[in-house]
Amino acid sequence: MLVDALHMLSHAGFRICDYQYTGLGSIAFVDFILFHKLLGIAKMLSVEHDRAIRRRIEFNKPFDFIEVEIGEIGNVIPSLSDDEKHVLWLDYDDIVSEDHLEDIKLAATYLTRGSLLIVTIDIEPPGGEDDGPAEWREYFEDQAGVYLPQDLNDSDFLEHRLTRVNIDIVGRAIKAGIKGRGLRMIPLFNFVYADGHRMLTMGGMIGTDVDRRRIAGSGVKDLFYARLDWRSEPYEIRVPVLTLKERSFLDSKMPCRQGYRPKKFELPPEYVEAYKEIYRFMPIYAELLL
Repeated sequence: MLVDALHMLSHAGFRICDYQYTGLGSIAFVDFILFHKLLGIAKMLSVEHDRAIRRRIEFNKPFDFIEVEIGEIGNVIPSLSDDEKHVLWLDYDDIVSEDHLEDIKLAATYLTRGSLLIVTIDIEPPGGEDDGPAEWREYFEDQAGVYLPQDLNDSDFLEHRLTRVNIDIVGRAIKAGIKGRGLRMIPLFNFVYADGHRMLTMGGMIGTDVDRRRIAGSGVKDLFYARLDWRSEPYEIRVPVLTLKERSFLDSKMPCRQGYRPKKFELPPEYVEAYKEIYRFMPIYAELLL
């Protein structure tokens, strides 16, 4: 979905292929492969904080042109070129922390106009299994107190409200970083999904009202998954459990009419509706017996 939206921005005059992509590639580099092959980005930097796996990272680089820097992303952000536009993906796999928020604020301070900032965080409740809203509130006040309103109480940290708590914290960190620059954050994405844990990915472009109008004219606002206002509820990616044979059959019927149900096998109605939305973006995985 990110690639799909960035293609539309490219058609609106934002030359995404000329941007530099900086991410936390670790040893997998999946995002690097997608962004190079599908968007044409050929300036790439992977930042890894674990010095013990440098050789493994270098070995797993899918393309020789990817540069690798060992260190903390917060130390790298200020050194990103002022002469480039950037796609920076702060793809954290843990719960939001003070360090993460400092990175996010720093990115909003240093990224050039037209650059894209994407943030991924785990939004599961912090702490142990026996913890509840009081403990969760204490965690967020400790790690993100400067980005929280002063009049919150325990009920604001009920589990079903933690998604909104995280969205607001990240948004305020970005706003704090961009303050005084004469620029604004133009929201584009706000996804919630399950990847073992419940995760949040949100992002947008650092730009001006001129950029906002160009984005509005690009067609991105009409994408069902786009969120040009982070006050709106995030788009929830629902991935139905289907066999490869079921997927192949459903693909042949896509995009199906409203209310369509397969006659050859039973399938909950919500599975069909969920698949209809995301079938274009789902990779196909298969098990091999070697």
